[in-house]
Amino acid sequence: MDDLKQWIEPILAENGCRLYALEWLTNEKPPLLRISIEKLKGPVDLDTCAICSDAIGTMLDEKDWYQAEYNLEVCSPGAEHELTTDEQIQAAIGSYVYAKLKDPKQGVDHVLGDLVSADTDSIVIAYNVKGRKKKIEIERSNLAMIMTAVKV
Repeated sequence: MDDLKQWIEPILAENGCRLYALEWLTNEKPPLLRISIEKLKGPVDLDTCAICSDAIGTMLDEKDWYQAEYNLEVCSPGAEHELTTDEQIQAAIGSYVYAKLKDPKQGVDHVLGDLVSADTDSIVIAYNVKGRKKKIEIERSNLAMIMTAVKV
């Protein structure tokens, strides 16, 4: 999988994207190589997935990566997806997010708002309560989950 990442990441970068997740699903028949991507600017669309899929498929064929039949799927992780790595959290700065806390802080056990900043120790989210703007700093150790969210 490490070789795959090293081969795939430059192709995605050339197309203004980055790798979100790489899955090798051997329980599928034939096995499925699923590559979830994010665009550096803007949402992932069908054309972006098709362009990246063609480029990655060509590269994998040239490298003769897998000796048997398999399916390749290049897709978006979806509008709402969990942020599981520091890189994903950093990339989401400025985005609307949902965060769930392990232990409530300032009477809050979850928050929806804009991710203002993030470092190795904490994240800061700006949110509204009854029309008032507030910010909350959440220690990473108190973060049960953080994911991108859609404003409604």
